[in-house]
Amino acid sequence: MPLPSSFPPEAALVLFSGGQDSSVCLAWALERYGRVETVGFDYGQHHGVEMQARQVVRENVLAGFPDWAARLGPDHELEMRGFGTIGGSALTTNREMEINERGLPSTFVPGRNLVFLTYAAALADRRGLNVLIGGMCETDFSGYPDCRRDTLDALQSALNLGMDRDFRIETPLMYLTKAQTWALSKRLGGQDLVDLIMSESHTCYLGERGQLHAWGHGCGTCPACDLRAKGWAEWHAAGEPGAPS
Repeated sequence: MPLPSSFPPEAALVLFSGGQDSSVCLAWALERYGRVETVGFDYGQHHGVEMQARQVVRENVLAGFPDWAARLGPDHELEMRGFGTIGGSALTTNREMEINERGLPSTFVPGRNLVFLTYAAALADRRGLNVLIGGMCETDFSGYPDCRRDTLDALQSALNLGMDRDFRIETPLMYLTKAQTWALSKRLGGQDLVDLIMSESHTCYLGERGQLHAWGHGCGTCPACDLRAKGWAEWHAAGEPGAPS
């Protein structure tokens, strides 16, 4: 069946963790592409609850956004626990969340985005998908060098050379603050999408799902919760269109 003329011919694969950023990226992709699939990675992360959250978010998208549901294709989960044991990150081992001797946060998993995108590209090659979409962001930079656009441009070139393909890595949140990411979610899917991301997505590094804060579930103290909460507060304080009153 031919795609509507408003959609480009490309098909997209979203790196979908079930967190705030990847949920917004999923909505962004569904607004732009006629065929969208998702992929998640089990690398032994402590906050493995995100693997359940991603399915809940997908189910709610299918149930609550019929236009998007028609374009949302299969989900894929890739097991990468062997890779997770290599880095010795605070996300995969029992370490404090702190800045290490290299000036990087201990939550940094060396090369994680490079490996994720390489696995995603291999999957996309087999699925006939040529756009890879990730929630990497420089603006709310957490000290992760593999989130920089320069890194992703270099990887895009390497993937295209190594696979003889024409992949494009898109990062719609790259230059947005977390406040602007909340605003984008409102523009894409209205209050229903904001509520879905707030209540069902998972970002907390400690895997805390107990308390529901104004900005979502989480411990409220880890770096991921801190960024998310500050972004919500800034969006609220700025009084941008669609921000909560």
